[in-house]
Amino acid sequence: MRICDAHADTLYNLVTAPGRPTDLTMDRLQKGGVSLQTLAMYVGPKAPLEEVEQLFSRMLEAFEGLKRQGWVQAFDPSEAVSGEVRFMLSIEGCEVFERGLETIGRYRELGVRMAAVTWNHENALGTPHCVNATDGLKPFGLEAVREMQRQKIAVDVSHLNEGGFYDILNKTPVPPLASHSCCRALRDHSRNLSDHQLRDLFSAGGFVGLNFYPAFLTDGRCTADTLLRHFDHLLEMGGEGKIGFGSDFDGIERKPEGLEHPGDYPALIEALRGHGYDEKTVSDIAGEALISYFGRL
Repeated sequence: MRICDAHADTLYNLVTAPGRPTDLTMDRLQKGGVSLQTLAMYVGPKAPLEEVEQLFSRMLEAFEGLKRQGWVQAFDPSEAVSGEVRFMLSIEGCEVFERGLETIGRYRELGVRMAAVTWNHENALGTPHCVNATDGLKPFGLEAVREMQRQKIAVDVSHLNEGGFYDILNKTPVPPLASHSCCRALRDHSRNLSDHQLRDLFSAGGFVGLNFYPAFLTDGRCTADTLLRHFDHLLEMGGEGKIGFGSDFDGIERKPEGLEHPGDYPALIEALRGHGYDEKTVSDIAGEALISYFGRL
């Protein structure tokens, strides 16, 4: 089985809090059977573009250091192999594209395969969920999204507001993904996707990786059963073969009980089976759905 995770913030932690333990370690990834771990280059708090570029350079340097230690980079999810761990780059907050569309190609050459238009502050491309729901993509944002799609970089709508979400669905040719998002019907938070968004995203051929952050999953106790309720709802919205994991490890201070780090994935896989999902559904959620999504880009 290939287990794929669409989002973790490990690189940011390595450069901003060196020496602090991370959720992701090679031992834990191997114990958990993870085949593909996406590592996000996270924009961090709002800052001048020069500082953002410096931060991204440091994260790239940290990744090169990990590769020297034996971490293997994947340039496409199809490279995931059961029993091996590979790592793919993504971006969370596209400020680094603001110097011009040509920057997108440079990051693509470095292996970036998905990019979230915004984090939690407005940029030259669009507006996040926490500012307002209505503003669409900015003119440069629409150009950048189309260029990302041309370069086969998956456009990530996690953190983006509804106006921008629908601009991507309605004005561009390639379905986006939400790398680490949850269901608003089960937890009423602007960071989560509404049923309308989920149906339209799945109908278009998109993908959702479920975020493990308890605050986005429930206002009560958070366990594997909480995640299963969200998976049930995603399937009800049309997500068969289009949903998976988007843990947000190293980006969240709390986790569901029994799911503290990637070494706990086997227990989650068994919970999916115990819930009554057939083996194809379990395999899709574990990783095959993410791999299939990239085949549609």
